[in-house]
Amino acid sequence: MSLGTATDRRLRARAAPAAPVVEQARIADFLERLWAEQGLARLSLECYRRDLEAVAGWLSGRSTDLLHAQAQDLHDYLAERSSKHYAPRSNARLLSSLRAFYAQQLRRGEIARDPAAALASPKLGRSLPKALSESQIEALLLAPDLVTPMGLRDRAMMELMYATGLRVSELVGLPALAVNMRQGVLRVSGKGGKERLLPIGEESQHWLERYLAESRPALAGGKPRSPLFLGRRGAALSRQQFWNLVKALARRAGIDPGKVSPHGLRHSFATHLLNHGADLRVLQMLLGHSSLSTTQIYTLVAREGLKRLHAQHHPRG
Repeated sequence: MSLGTATDRRLRARAAPAAPVVEQARIADFLERLWAEQGLARLSLECYRRDLEAVAGWLSGRSTDLLHAQAQDLHDYLAERSSKHYAPRSNARLLSSLRAFYAQQLRRGEIARDPAAALASPKLGRSLPKALSESQIEALLLAPDLVTPMGLRDRAMMELMYATGLRVSELVGLPALAVNMRQGVLRVSGKGGKERLLPIGEESQHWLERYLAESRPALAGGKPRSPLFLGRRGAALSRQQFWNLVKALARRAGIDPGKVSPHGLRHSFATHLLNHGADLRVLQMLLGHSSLSTTQIYTLVAREGLKRLHAQHHPRG
């Protein structure tokens, strides 16, 4: 069996030594200060916590802790992860967590030297986002069963996701008051609490209006509910529930579920906009990217698409 599957990594994580209680408290203090300094999103802070607690648990097996770890300890930990086929991006994120932690401890005078300073970053290939074709998106949008309240909700969610390029955490976390139907815009609180206003488009607005009028009252059970999109018991959907929903709709649409994900819908939104002439700066604002360099990856997507079309249709391709 492969040592590098996501399931194997989760099993290894569960079997790893737990971080000592004193280390968990130290990490919690670090995260609280980091949030106060930078206002990072909850999901980012949770990633930092998992990374640092895993390191602390591993270090406890060496009879040391985060504040007394040497550069060699951290190097050995990263080397062990690499030998177990953790992805380079996962190791890069871990290194970012370590650097942030030790930089804070150095500023506070808790350590005299940063043991993470000399660690080399793993080499990352520049992977292109995987976008669905426009015909595949159309099939995916037509997949929900509109006879049921849940199906109507699913259509409204998928339409809104494709119309706005929301992150999945933003979609499932939308409050009902986020939508302004009169102006046709959506107010979104993104990473770091940054807000942006997004146009939702006529088609998405049509399905949202139908969902709000025909489906949401039944799902809410006559009670006031804050989330925009509700599950069977009137609660907000989780990211995992939406992930499962997208996979199920892909199967119904005749698309390989392994090639479809909620984040892939965001990539499809961005890629299709760019293919139809959208400005990169506008795309940056719509996606909520703090840096234009993050958005520029989509120019590579468009370029690769043009190459494929040329090779397919040009007589000397």
